[in-house]
Amino acid sequence: MTDAALHAGVGSTTIAVRPRLDRGLNPRTAIFFLLLLATGVFFVAYSLYSDVEASGTRTTTFLPYLLLFVALLIALGFEFVNGFHDTANAVATVIYTHSLPAEIAVVWSGSFNFLGVLLSSGAVAFGIISLLPVELILQVGSSAGFAMVFALLIAAIIWNLGTWYLGLPASSSHTLIGSIIGVGIANALMHGQDGTSGVDWGQATAVGKALLFSPIVGFILSAILLLVMKVLVRQPELYRAPETDKPPAWWIRGLLIFTCTGVSFAHGSNDGQKGMGLIMLILIGTVPTAFALNRAMPDSQVAQFSTTSAAASKTVGEKAVGYNILGDPRPAVMEYVAHHEINEGTYPSLAVLIQDIDKQVRQYGSLAKIPAEAVGNTRNDMYLADEALRNLMKNKDSDLSQEEVSTLNSYKQSLDASTKFIPTWVKIAVAIALGLGTMVGWKRIVITVGEKIGKTHLTYGQGAAAELVAAGTIAAADMYGLPVSTTHVLSSGVAGTMAANGSGLQLSTIRNIALAWVLTLPMAMMLSAGLYVLFVHLF
Repeated sequence: MTDAALHAGVGSTTIAVRPRLDRGLNPRTAIFFLLLLATGVFFVAYSLYSDVEASGTRTTTFLPYLLLFVALLIALGFEFVNGFHDTANAVATVIYTHSLPAEIAVVWSGSFNFLGVLLSSGAVAFGIISLLPVELILQVGSSAGFAMVFALLIAAIIWNLGTWYLGLPASSSHTLIGSIIGVGIANALMHGQDGTSGVDWGQATAVGKALLFSPIVGFILSAILLLVMKVLVRQPELYRAPETDKPPAWWIRGLLIFTCTGVSFAHGSNDGQKGMGLIMLILIGTVPTAFALNRAMPDSQVAQFSTTSAAASKTVGEKAVGYNILGDPRPAVMEYVAHHEINEGTYPSLAVLIQDIDKQVRQYGSLAKIPAEAVGNTRNDMYLADEALRNLMKNKDSDLSQEEVSTLNSYKQSLDASTKFIPTWVKIAVAIALGLGTMVGWKRIVITVGEKIGKTHLTYGQGAAAELVAAGTIAAADMYGLPVSTTHVLSSGVAGTMAANGSGLQLSTIRNIALAWVLTLPMAMMLSAGLYVLFVHLF
């Protein structure tokens, strides 16, 4: 395979023209984006300053802000690497079908990554956080909390850069999940516990299933969709490799650009949230007064909070009849959250904790008026009750009726509104990092997807089928709050269309991608566990 051409088919004499990948970015486009970047950075800095100032936070040392700056830099660095590592998959199809020139495709994709992040729901962000050890989340401002955030982010960046350098479409989502599990296991072992106790394996299993099945779904559905297209859309040029570097017919080109747009937007809305969740942890740890609780929550919702608290406390209290709780209820609730085993102290302790939270909120009238010294404790109590209820409602041993589950879920939603929020400026910061990353370093993985998965040049139909399935799969996962891999879905989709088309697969590339997929989880776990132990001792 040369830079001049790619073969269009096995045994075919038709020559497909290779797209130009080496043309530089238009200077005017670069200047516009840099101005946009500068504006965004200024907005983020001003918003952060305004939030901290409005909270009345006062400090006698700059150390917290230094840690905040370094942690934010690392978190945004992860999203930047995520941008050029993953989004190359979205642009490969439009580039190799000559639907868009490479330099325009990456700017287009970056723009819709940006929009995807801004319009995301936030569900994935907090799904990722729930995998982390509860005791570290409750103490995220401690040295162990910072060691956790630094270790898992740096481990993910190292593995992503390594696989990118080798041109392997490995998964940033897979990498981050592995890093989180590694930190959880290391933390448990360092405290003399069984390594399996450091991770919420129920949540990890749900995420693992999404990561495992999404490439299988991508392969099968893309293959089926291509075969269906061949039956319904009898346009021979749709299934032939491009023979010139001219764009395809307008309707084919429009379909390919539409699917590229969908994958880019879906990637931003799903992958961008992972960075958001971790940035919120960083902010809560360094400036809890400003970010531990949703200070913008209206008073009407605070009134509703008291109503749902009373109903939830009554429901849990009825389950605790015959048991009394003496002293602090938090250790018993923490014990349940950590091990998911209901005992005689679970219900009475949770009922008392719910009542304590309600008293704290009613005492000050709104979340914004809770004093600085009490904010961290209130937030931790809310998070602990939230996690206990989440586990309780899916625990078969809880014996909750449908009506009781509905009551507890209403209260949980009130807790979520109080603690699980993402300021607009955080979304903008992540959007800028992800969007800018899309325009840098994309070439290596674009070549792998466009040239090295199948033995023939990518056709218009193959590109459209793979991207349609990828966009749909990622959008569905976003709705259910599950992180999936854009890389795995798209690359497996391309492989599926090659298999369905009888084009043949380059087994060496498929083997390397599969090897990276198999190794990502254990390698990320080992990297993050080692870094966590190192950082705990350093801090």
